[in-house]
Amino acid sequence: MKKIILFALGLLLVFSCSKEDPNEITDPATESFDSQKLLPISAINKYIEDQLKQHGDLEWAEAPDQVLWSAVVHGNNILSIGYGDKGESFSKQRSSRLVAAKDNVFSIVQSGEQDTKSNTVVHEDPILNFVEVKVSNLETIKALKAADQIRYLEPGGYGFFTLENDNQQKQFGCVTNGITVNSQDYRTISPNAWVPWTFDIHKIPQAWNYSTGAGITVGLIDTGISSNQQLLGNQFNDGFSAGRTVQRFGTFDNADSDQCGHGTSMASAIASPRNDNAMPVGVAYNSNLVAYRGTGDVLLESSRERRGVSNALRQLGDRGDVRIISMSIGYLWSIGNIKDAVRYAYSRGKLIIAAGGTSTGFTNWYPVIFPASMSETVAVTGIKDNGYNRCSNCHSGKKIDFTIVMQRASDNDRTVPVIGFNTNDRNVVGGSSVATATTAGIAALVWARNPNMTRDQVLDKLRKSGEFYPNRNRKFGYGNIDALKAVQAP
Repeated sequence: MKKIILFALGLLLVFSCSKEDPNEITDPATESFDSQKLLPISAINKYIEDQLKQHGDLEWAEAPDQVLWSAVVHGNNILSIGYGDKGESFSKQRSSRLVAAKDNVFSIVQSGEQDTKSNTVVHEDPILNFVEVKVSNLETIKALKAADQIRYLEPGGYGFFTLENDNQQKQFGCVTNGITVNSQDYRTISPNAWVPWTFDIHKIPQAWNYSTGAGITVGLIDTGISSNQQLLGNQFNDGFSAGRTVQRFGTFDNADSDQCGHGTSMASAIASPRNDNAMPVGVAYNSNLVAYRGTGDVLLESSRERRGVSNALRQLGDRGDVRIISMSIGYLWSIGNIKDAVRYAYSRGKLIIAAGGTSTGFTNWYPVIFPASMSETVAVTGIKDNGYNRCSNCHSGKKIDFTIVMQRASDNDRTVPVIGFNTNDRNVVGGSSVATATTAGIAALVWARNPNMTRDQVLDKLRKSGEFYPNRNRKFGYGNIDALKAVQAP
């Protein structure tokens, strides 16, 4: 495959369980929910699909006790619990009420599981008002649902609502091999760098006459940056790129180096240097970059990935130098601890740009994915070069804010050239992923041109540069961004 697809999801399901009885009832609509019987994954997925089609999201706390409990058990017994009043996502200094609420959660879990705190508590966040615990018993779920000061209850490790080929685990959005890029999909500029064909459509090279992103730091939460790619490492200052820094951190599996390739591609689209090596240049080629490996791939299925992204958001939120956070990752339904972390980073003035979604099975009926669906984020999707036709697998909907052209109508595999996973390799990347990274780069150009502006002022300039402004399209928001107009806007 020449391109990276953000979400290779299918219409339904997947994993089989060796203990499932093929003759048992698997439809939650007909199952008896006061039973102690563990529901099979197929029944849980049926409930999820119905909720997504009816509501566009999933509120696990409103699920029948047996559905929630079964999902928790299938998801390595991990239950994520948000405590406090509604909307009380974080607290630097917890009140006595919040401390009591958290202690009550621990008390209920220890009583229901008949185990100690050290054996039941998986994670306790220092700022976000959530914890993760190990739960095996249905009665524990019932007691927690009846308790006060509970904002959400979610199966933190349930991620089986995806297409699997032959029941084999796959990495979503991961490509590490290089390719030969079509010669019509770039042009060369001094000092021997490639300008991707999509940049000209959005007038990014013209915007470079006013701003190259200098002085602005972009945070990237993805699969990290490859340690094999020198242009995103010790050659980050190369050619016309100078005086800037790149940093790598890891909140997923204690590693900061990309093993997938997706994060490396996003880093390239945002900030790869205007080099002299005949390699693709990034939008904000003089911006600083702080890249977090918060997940193993683009699909936030596991509790480790969800916690990794949550921790990355919190840490970037605490950095005074980071102004923009780019997230070309997500999931089909809201994830409580990530929602809490988004709200925390937003409260710290960060402009959070998120992918609207790219998938193979849900595109026709599912709108914008999480966390792009949140009001605190800027949602971006990709379109083709023949008008407002979404890319072959991109999502659209009323929550989309902007669009970026990233795919040839004549050939779905001709997307945006980027530097590859390994030094001297090139690749192409598509979907709402690269549309998001491109938008983050444009935002850095605007902010560097107006360094004293607030997040909302920068966002207003982006809106005013949109093709549909002052109107808003019901599927594509303000439409294509004109980078030149954005940096010139009064």
